[in-house]
Amino acid sequence: LTYTVTNFIPTSGKDVISVNPNTGEIHLTAALDFEETVTLYDLNVKAKDKGTPPLPGHCKVVVEVLDVND
Repeated sequence: LTYTVTNFIPTSGKDVISVNPNTGEIHLTAALDFEETVTLYDLNVKAKDKGTPPLPGHCKVVVEVLDVND
């Protein structure tokens, strides 16, 4: 399978969230601060197999940033 992100809402999510194209693991690429960032990110992840023809699947991932100090 290969994984790609097809849509980030807001688009600034591209700067802080990445998806490994081989495993589909989602990682933060920068620190998130509740007071300085968006509190909710939506991204659509597409998975495609390597068959003939390749078959795609997709899911919606929601990342909510919580304030751990409250």
